[in-house]
Amino acid sequence: MSDTTTHASAGRYVGQAVLRKEDPRLLTGRGRYTDDVVLPGMLHAHFVRSDVARAKIRVDVSAARDADGVVAVFTGADLNDKVVGTMYPSMFVGAEEFMSPMYPLAGDDVRFVGDPIVLIIARSRYLAEDAAEVVEIDYLDIVAPVMDYDTALAGDGNDVHPNRPGNVIMQMAVPMSDDGRAALEGAAHVVSQSFVQHRYSMVPMECRAIVARWEPFDERFDVWMSSQNPHEVRQVVSRATGVPENRVRVQIGDVGGGFGLKSFVGREEIVVALVAHLLGAAVKWTEDRRENLIASAHAREEKCDVTVGVDDDGTIVAIEVAHFDNSGSYAMPGGSAGPLVGMLLTGAYRVNHLGWASTTVYTNTCGSASYRGPWMMETTAREEMVEYTARQLGLDPLEFRRKNILRLTDLPFASPGGMVIENVTPGETLDQAAEKIGYNEFRVAQARATAEGRYLGIGFAVYVEPQPGVAAYANEPAHVRMHPDGRVDAFLGSGAHGQGLETTTAQLVAETLGIDIDDVTVHQGDTESTPFGPGTGGSRSGPMIGQAVTEASIILREKVVAIAAHLLEAAPEDLEVAEGVVSVQGTPTKSVPVQQVAHAAYHQSATLPPELDAMLDVVHRSMAPPTMWSNATHAATVEIDPATGKIEILRFVVSEDCGKMINPNIVEGQVHGGVAQGIGGVLYEHNVYDGDGNPLASTFMDYLVPTAHEIPEIETFHIESPASTVGGYKGVGEGGAIGAPAALFNAVADALAQHGITVLDQPLDPDTVLRKIREVAP
Repeated sequence: MSDTTTHASAGRYVGQAVLRKEDPRLLTGRGRYTDDVVLPGMLHAHFVRSDVARAKIRVDVSAARDADGVVAVFTGADLNDKVVGTMYPSMFVGAEEFMSPMYPLAGDDVRFVGDPIVLIIARSRYLAEDAAEVVEIDYLDIVAPVMDYDTALAGDGNDVHPNRPGNVIMQMAVPMSDDGRAALEGAAHVVSQSFVQHRYSMVPMECRAIVARWEPFDERFDVWMSSQNPHEVRQVVSRATGVPENRVRVQIGDVGGGFGLKSFVGREEIVVALVAHLLGAAVKWTEDRRENLIASAHAREEKCDVTVGVDDDGTIVAIEVAHFDNSGSYAMPGGSAGPLVGMLLTGAYRVNHLGWASTTVYTNTCGSASYRGPWMMETTAREEMVEYTARQLGLDPLEFRRKNILRLTDLPFASPGGMVIENVTPGETLDQAAEKIGYNEFRVAQARATAEGRYLGIGFAVYVEPQPGVAAYANEPAHVRMHPDGRVDAFLGSGAHGQGLETTTAQLVAETLGIDIDDVTVHQGDTESTPFGPGTGGSRSGPMIGQAVTEASIILREKVVAIAAHLLEAAPEDLEVAEGVVSVQGTPTKSVPVQQVAHAAYHQSATLPPELDAMLDVVHRSMAPPTMWSNATHAATVEIDPATGKIEILRFVVSEDCGKMINPNIVEGQVHGGVAQGIGGVLYEHNVYDGDGNPLASTFMDYLVPTAHEIPEIETFHIESPASTVGGYKGVGEGGAIGAPAALFNAVADALAQHGITVLDQPLDPDTVLRKIREVAP
């Protein structure tokens, strides 16, 4: 369900719910995923992984090398010195000492269950897996693993990585100022509490996959990979193998979800490319679901100790937070967003004082990676703390928020985290969400239900989300070309993985050029034809790709109009382009089709004035504005069965502001997908380890992912405030996943609080909820 009113400035295509151009291909099974790539003589890779979290190892692969169909077997001793350059991502080259150790295979020890020890290359995957059965691994000197923050930070030399003493991967702090300390300690009420976010996975429909082929005589490296960033793949493969970048071609095709897992190149994908180069062969590896759940990457395992100072009138005067993040054994870039958690902790509120510290530690668990809103813990901790504080002080949580929320009249606002917040509508979305969910009416119904022994609750979460505007993410390319028949190709440096960029890009190009959307073809994911770009991630596609495509199309439109002005003997400023025709304003009979203009540019260029640019081909690089923000409010109502602990989501409402919407259907699809992931995280998904470091959720029988049956109808409403980007577009990709967990958690906490029960940790599975209920009413 949605409430989408066409924006007043909506055009023929932009702002309209155009059907996705990708869907006919994908829904009829005509998509091309990495595992669909089959090459002549292709070999298959299989990793033999550790069954122990922490031990010295001795490996015997002689029987595997003699197994039927086996072409090669590699251990760390065979492979680890074959890396020519570095395996680290481009943005961290030169700063490797701050990153997790990275090498192809385990050497003389293992550091988590799933650590790759041996790589088998065989004629088929079946034969490779058969050969894995005869690999002999002796685990020597098995040591108790480091599993939690206290053990990791004990400082007793019990290090996960010997060359990373102290188990600290990152530690930063911005202490409270003296004025802030005085405000916090002098507040009428000081409330402290700790909140825990549990570990879970990205679980894309398509697991990681790569096909790599090195042609030694042509000196050509072809790589097909499930990735969010094809140009980054090319750079990493080049550095690891020593093959020059211009000899490496990467194609990503269709991608069945990424959610951050595929933002960078994983250890296994680099190893497969390295081995393909060493063997001069084509090698395929497709991750299976067990590998995905225990060894790809995890996320979200974080803890925040929060202290809030509140005056008697309900004004928040200061916040202090200590943030802890478990990066696992081999963290991928973005796996720790600790500084952002600290800097963003005041979020959408008028708070003038903030002090924060963040510590990220190594443990003997699967490494972490970016996951759709990797700084989400700032929203989770803050929004759970807001409602907890309101309950402690006897305040209505909605009115407590309204007392402190930022509104348009407060902007721009210099947050105590050092960011300038502008072009957002937190107060306005909060009001809309409260109205749409019927807050006042629900509280009346809740009071009646509580008196009857029922457990009803309502919860909110408000957030502001920054979009990348620095370093490699600060610019975005677009290449737009018109052909002699008037049709247009748009080439993007992105790596779409479900966002609908083929559709939204075509909408922007068609709108700006005044042509039909069916005359626009969008190309991406191929390094041989697309401009260099930073891929997709960080909710940057709307603001950055949208801006770049619009700007490039405007430049191309100016060229078309200039040529048409010559053909029509008119001034360019008197012309307009609409529905594929360039005409004189007010005189539609004096016109020329765009196709005729393109034909003249390509086939009659000698007849055009020399000052006209007849090259209908624009390569443009767009720069990000200094600040980019989007925001939303999520609200949920639930009922808990006190006999079973089962949680039923009654309603879920989202009021979001992503600026001007290019395509409302795609915006809502992004929101709904993120909300579904948030619901899964709070109620179902949990990567559990036992005390020996064994993962206990290695299949979908144990790692529960919500289905359509568990996801309620999501009611989506919109406020459109203009962004500072060209076109006014903001990001929306991560928002649903950022706001949903805290809103749902708060609804459950509210239902339990009506009966004197407090919850602080996730996940909220039925057993946990039932145990909490029985502690109070056994």
